[in-house]
Amino acid sequence: MLIAIIRPDAWNFPLLLHVLGAMLMVGALVLAGTALVLSWRDGGAAMTRLGYRALLLGVVPSFILMRAGAEWIASKEGLENSDVAWIGIGFTTSDIGAVLIIIATVLAAFAMRRAARSEGASNLGRASTVLVGLVLIAYVVTIWAMTTKPT
Repeated sequence: MLIAIIRPDAWNFPLLLHVLGAMLMVGALVLAGTALVLSWRDGGAAMTRLGYRALLLGVVPSFILMRAGAEWIASKEGLENSDVAWIGIGFTTSDIGAVLIIIATVLAAFAMRRAARSEGASNLGRASTVLVGLVLIAYVVTIWAMTTKPT
């Protein structure tokens, strides 16, 4: 299958929203993961709070932007029901990632509350960190699929 090099101008804005949302989401996931890992060392509430806020205020809105842009560009290109592998990888990791992001955000909220009561680092924060790491790994694979477009 040959894909055209030049796309219509009407596709630029939805594609920009999709890529912008994906970049913001990966950046916010790296921030959240780093903050949550650093909270393991000192058990303080500050890093746990930063990780939670990065998830809630960074990852969740950027996920919505990324997914809305993906749906929009797919409809513009007529690829909603396509059998192309890279689209399947993208939508699969997006769907599973959404569930994991929600779970990680809830766990980080509970970990933040425990850390604020000075109970130290909790297993909830560690579980949230692991989920964020899994989502990051899945999205790196997705970035690879979106850029190389395997058949």
